[in-house]
Formats: sequence, structure tokens, C-alpha cells
Amino acid sequence: MANIVIVGMQWGDEGKGKVVDLLTEYADVVVRFQGGNNAGHTVVVGQETIILHLVPSGALYRGKTCVIGNGVVVDPQVLLQEIDELRKRGHFLDDRQLLVSEDAHLIMPYHRRIDVARERMKGEGKIGTTGRGIGPAYEDKVAREGIRFGDLGEEKVFREKLGAILPVKNHYLDTCLKDQGFDLEAVFQEYRGYGERLKKFAGNVSLFINGQIRQGRQILFEGAQGTHLDVDHGTYPFVTSSNTVSGGACTGAGVGPTRITEVIGVSKAYTTRVGGGPFPTELNDAVGEKIRERGREFGATTGRPRRCGWLDIPLLRDSIRLNGLTGIALTKMDVLGEFDTIRICTAYQHRGRRIEEVPSQVQVLKECEPVYEEHPGWKAELRNARSFRDLPRQARHYVRRIEELTGTRVTLVSVGEKREETILRRNPFQRRPRRS
Repeated sequence: MANIVIVGMQWGDEGKGKVVDLLTEYADVVVRFQGGNNAGHTVVVGQETIILHLVPSGALYRGKTCVIGNGVVVDPQVLLQEIDELRKRGHFLDDRQLLVSEDAHLIMPYHRRIDVARERMKGEGKIGTTGRGIGPAYEDKVAREGIRFGDLGEEKVFREKLGAILPVKNHYLDTCLKDQGFDLEAVFQEYRGYGERLKKFAGNVSLFINGQIRQGRQILFEGAQGTHLDVDHGTYPFVTSSNTVSGGACTGAGVGPTRITEVIGVSKAYTTRVGGGPFPTELNDAVGEKIRERGREFGATTGRPRRCGWLDIPLLRDSIRLNGLTGIALTKMDVLGEFDTIRICTAYQHRGRRIEEVPSQVQVLKECEPVYEEHPGWKAELRNARSFRDLPRQARHYVRRIEELTGTRVTLVSVGEKREETILRRNPFQRRPRRS
């Protein structure tokens, strides 16, 4: 029996969707524990590419239970659209495959409008949110003014809560953000319709997951975004609104920390970032553009081009410490296959001082310059590699150097976007390590 947490080690977009999809084969339950539909996990199965925003990546397997935890903020319209799209493609046909925490908070239309209006008013100082209403929904949760998923199925409760909060939001939109408010009855009727379709999925997620653990079932906890977008531990204020680190799996799904067996961190073989914020290894040149083109680095949710740069080891070491990682899943190794020389950032320089870790002050990080070491590229196609021995010598050296610099084993190497284009050096769901 194993309960595995998957988290991103960078600023999101590391390829967690593929890793979760791959490991779901060995799991019984897949749990999404934080974030909202600002995340997009891309999974390629055969010739089919599927982007999931709310439903856990385990939806592409039959007989697996997908759970949306209390730590997620749920846009019911998006959730229904996603379910309908999956069913059109022949997936997720059994209603028993999905359980949504009745304690998960809802994203309402005023959250989205507030999100967009605030970014517009900030101008050049904007954070770079997706405009999906994620932050405003979490604000209401903390302010104890939120509406929860379980409320959708209780018409009287839902109307009372909406009637109390909507006039306040309309006043804020009108007077502070110079934007239009909402009609109470129109919102109520729209969301009541969502509630009729979704109430069958609501339940006590904590009770269910802990019951599954007692029965010896294997659980896979799926994180969204990345460690350095964590609202507490990331590059604040250029962060998301939830706890993206592994501890968020406990609070966002209602399980105790002693139930977690392993934590696997996902990192690209290079680094990317979407939106604003410091990025020491960013490449604003032809090399960065080449990585973007080869890696098709455009946001799964927004389509925005991602900022690209060399691999940042201090960033990874921070993630290892914050998450208690037991292994690294290294993705997109194939993207670096055309470079003569590949760089790794091993430390930073700040005003003449060498820094080995990520500084907590974002202003200091903005001023940091990367300290690089250079490695020969492998100049080869990696997509057909199925064992570590199949990789070119230079590629194996690159992986081993990452292990040396981080002190953590690379347990999985992805050499392409498809399921089979993966080297699984150790399966966390199996007790004995699998030899390469």
C-alpha cells in the first residue's frame, strides 16, 4: 500500500499531468487537492491530446476513482464542460468515478469579473493571473464569505448565501473597480441548474479517502501549479492563491501527514515560467526561443507563451526541502536534443556574494545573476529510449549531475509527450526499485 503526492518543483507547467497519468495505472484513487481551473494538465494518449483543468488526470483510466478535494476552488460551469467533453471522447462514462468535496468552495461569476478588473487597474504592475477568479474565491473562503459545493444542492441555503454576498460584491465592482455588477435572480437560476447536475457528485472526501487507505487502496495525490507559486513559500506576490507544496495534500484532502508514503517532484530538464516575477535563468535570446519552440511552451490554460531558461538547481533544492521529496521526475529531456552545449545554474551571484539557495526576498532574487556550469549536449533524438542505458552518454551524465547537485534520485525520465515515451527507473507504488 502506498500513498504518493506529486508536486511541481518549479513555477508550474512541469509535466505533472503526464506523470500522474502514468502512475495512475498503479493507483486506485487520484485526488486533486488544491488550485482551480487556472491549472491545465496536458495528457497525450495515442493520437489524442487532452487538457484537464479540474478533473484529476486519472479520468482517462476506467475503474479509477477521481476526487476533487476541499482545497480546490471549483467553477461548476467549467467542471460540467470538462465532464461533457471527456464523455464525448469516450472517457469518464461512470458517475461513480467522480467525487467532489462538499466543502470545496465555488468560483462565482463575480470572482472572475473582480479578478480581471483588478489586473486591468494594476496596469504594468499586474501579477499575471489567468483571470479565472481563483484568487477572489480563496479570499472569500478565508473571509468566511464563500459558497461551497455542497450548498449548490440546498436551494434555500444557496439563495440565502448568494443574497447576502452579491450586494456586497456588486457595490465593490461598481464603486472600486468601475465595473458592472450581477442580477441576483439570474445568477441564482444559472447556478441552481448547475447544482441539479452536480449534486450527485458531492460527498465527504476526507471520510472516503481515509476509508480507502484503511482498505489498503493506493492513493495518488495530484498537485497543481508548482512549489515556487505557493502562496506562503513561493516568489510572493508573484504566486498563486493556494498551498502548492506537498503539505497542501493533507489540508486539501483531509488526510494526516503520516498517511503519505512518498513525495515525487516534477521538474523540466530546463526551467519555464508564465506571468510576472523574477526568473534568474531566463533566456531572452535565440536559445530561449528555440527551447520555447521545441518544447511548445505555451500555457495549457491561457495559451500564453512561457518564459524559458536553463535548469535552476537552487530552485530545485528549495523544492526538495519544502516538499520532503523522495524522488524527481525529470520531463522534456527530448527538448534539449539539438544543443551543442547545455548549461545548469548551480548558484546565484548577488552583489558580489555567492548564494546557494533561493533568497526569500523577491527583490533580492530579482537582482541575482546565475552561476553556470556547462555540459556537452547529446545532439540526438531521445523519444525511442525505454531504459536509462538507451540514453546517450551525455544525457545520462546530465541526469546524474542533477542527482549530484540536488542529492535526490531522478526516478523517472520523460523523453516525449506520450505515455510510452518514459523511462521509469523506480516505481513509487512498488516496494522494490525497478532496475534501469
